[in-house]
Amino acid sequence: MRFSQRAEAVTPFYAMEFGKRAAALEAAGHHVVKLSIGEPDFGAPPAFLAAVRDLTDGRPLAYTAALGLPELRSAIADFYSRHFDCEVDAGRVVVTSGASAALLLSCAALIDPGDEVLVADPSYPCNRRFAESYGARVRLVPTTAASRFQLTTDLVADAWGPDTRGVMVATPSNPTGTSVPHAELQRLCADVRERGGWRIVDEIYLGLADDVDGHGPRSILSADPGAIVINSFSKYFGMTGWRLGWCIVPDEMVAVMERLAQNFYICPPTPAQHAALECFTEESLALTEARREQFRIRRDLVVDGLARIGLSVPVQPDGAFYVYIDVASTGLTSAEFCDRALAEAHVSLTPGKDFGHHTADDHIRLSYAASTDELTEGIRRLGEFVQSLRA
Repeated sequence: MRFSQRAEAVTPFYAMEFGKRAAALEAAGHHVVKLSIGEPDFGAPPAFLAAVRDLTDGRPLAYTAALGLPELRSAIADFYSRHFDCEVDAGRVVVTSGASAALLLSCAALIDPGDEVLVADPSYPCNRRFAESYGARVRLVPTTAASRFQLTTDLVADAWGPDTRGVMVATPSNPTGTSVPHAELQRLCADVRERGGWRIVDEIYLGLADDVDGHGPRSILSADPGAIVINSFSKYFGMTGWRLGWCIVPDEMVAVMERLAQNFYICPPTPAQHAALECFTEESLALTEARREQFRIRRDLVVDGLARIGLSVPVQPDGAFYVYIDVASTGLTSAEFCDRALAEAHVSLTPGKDFGHHTADDHIRLSYAASTDELTEGIRRLGEFVQSLRA
């Protein structure tokens, strides 16, 4: 069978590959501390799960509109107003089958073959795969700890070329857990807008970002209403397997997204949409905010523990639930470190090659979405592993 060049060019998603290997070890009777996958251990809010149970009473769960339930689109718009300091028209909200579908639709709407797209290196690999699937030439722009492993206005300006059509920014970021400072993100987006480029801003982890100077997380839409924003129920609400996300797009893009959604997958999952309305009650939001605080506690546990065992975190994360660790001092590449940590210490991590090329051999990603007990045990095992390397 002959496969497409697109399919042949896609490399494995190593976080998932290490997850598979961890599962195989567990099936063989080993206890593996799984710190490779970005999946919150809390699960969905209880009110959401109760609503799902109520929906299984035999009622018909037919297709919804391609853009999503109107009441859910309104709830998301209100959530942005209350939590992210910006007013959003519900008509601009597009509910999707996970944030992946939001990125897929956005790339389909914006990219023609040969268009250049700027993406930070390191960054979440699937974002650039979506762009490449529509013929984009993705240019990975090297970043460093000095820029918090994020794009800056100057980096984008230096990389911009005659075929550049837009930029994809994730803040907070996977794999580094770092954010672009809001003022810098405003400057970056303004510069791209002046160049006639589009801006896709992945805000999937925005709900988990730290407060800054007493101010809660702010969406780029508060400063750049023409940006395309991606978000999801998976991370802040802990609903990974329910595959529900959304994007907020400019008015002129809504009809385009609707046509694409109708043809690509008809509509987002109907039961998940109805139940997701329960995520926006005062009770559910109080719960998710408490979980946000719990992630901060876990971050401190992990960062302090890594320092204690002699592993460097070049930039303190300020959102999401990831730590980007420099393992160069161990004498192993990131892939070697992750291979041996899994085989010898039964701790599953993700090598930097998942996220780009620049400094990829020196860095690994640790997800602290696991429980504090698992994180404590994982740090203990890694400490023994690192000590054995240095001995």
